[in-house]
Amino acid sequence: MSFVHLHTHSHYSLLDGLPKIDELVTRAKELGMPALALTDHGVLYGVIEFYQKAREAGIKPLIGVEAYLSRGKLAGRLPGSDDVRIT
Repeated sequence: MSFVHLHTHSHYSLLDGLPKIDELVTRAKELGMPALALTDHGVLYGVIEFYQKAREAGIKPLIGVEAYLSRGKLAGRLPGSDDVRIT
């Protein structure tokens, strides 16, 4: 049975991701992963690079994004107004 990371951040996830796309794909290949997901915070800047390099390495690229929802408009936000957890 193989393992696949479904929650992976690259250097495009500012303040949260460190590895560059090349490093992620190389390490996934070393570990024998058949696929790898890229789920950067609110951006898709690395998707084309990730897709191309993963395919070249024989790894199935899974494309996603980590997004957040808030109530109302950004201009009308109050501190703590989005601190509700959905379980």
